[in-house]
Amino acid sequence: MFNKFKKALSKATQLFSRARGACISDVEEILLRADVGVKYTELILQKIKKNGGDLTETLKNEIVNLLNLPKPQIGTTNPVVIMVSGVNGSGKTTTVAKLANLYSKKEKVLLVCADTYRDAASEQLEIWAKRADVEIVTSQKGQDAGAVVFDAISKARAKSIDTIFIDTAGRLHTRSDLMEELKKIKRVITKMKATGPDLNMLTIDANLGQNSIQQARIFTQEIGINGLILTKFDGTAKGGAIIPICNELRLPVLYLGIGEGIEDIIEFDPHAFVEALFE
Repeated sequence: MFNKFKKALSKATQLFSRARGACISDVEEILLRADVGVKYTELILQKIKKNGGDLTETLKNEIVNLLNLPKPQIGTTNPVVIMVSGVNGSGKTTTVAKLANLYSKKEKVLLVCADTYRDAASEQLEIWAKRADVEIVTSQKGQDAGAVVFDAISKARAKSIDTIFIDTAGRLHTRSDLMEELKKIKRVITKMKATGPDLNMLTIDANLGQNSIQQARIFTQEIGINGLILTKFDGTAKGGAIIPICNELRLPVLYLGIGEGIEDIIEFDPHAFVEALFE
């Protein structure tokens, strides 16, 4: 995992590695350039000044503390239902496929295409399903997404599937009609499983940095997001934005997308992340 983090953080590491042997003003510049933001930069600097000791170690500890948010508890009743949402272009469908591949190494997985808007969405996910060697419930353009999810959960129960991954259509957070569809999908899940989605995750393009906070806030308010996936993390120097994103939303990052391949996803661990960041 550490080596995967090193690969993913190559651009961000160029900034943070400069903190070794730096003075407090240098650290401030590094944090701001990494898109940590003024609020959390000041908070970190206050802790460094208060705690004293080795500046780099204190900095690392404070970043871990800010990223170490409680993860949602997954129920023990199968099928585990994982719903993934996100704005257009955030890498959502690819991420769902990567997660299905990751989970399929230990259990039976079902991919569900609840994107009934985009041309060839189902065909695209079907290609990924074949790569991951997992089962899939496809859909037709214009079909009712809630009905697709209902059928998928029914199939999962009949075939003793462990985990379902639901790929929803990409949508702007400002489109109330499309947000209503997500609410409907969640209601369907809740009718089939009283606890609702075990994981209700949002994909965020890491290149957007703090600009993604408002979109994520609306998704959270509307459908109760309980975990984040930062995609395209290997291509950004704004690695520090993970701090305000987590803390403004009070949501943990669960996974990082670090490339285009089906294996290019990492379960997020704050300690391993920070060690790699300062490598």
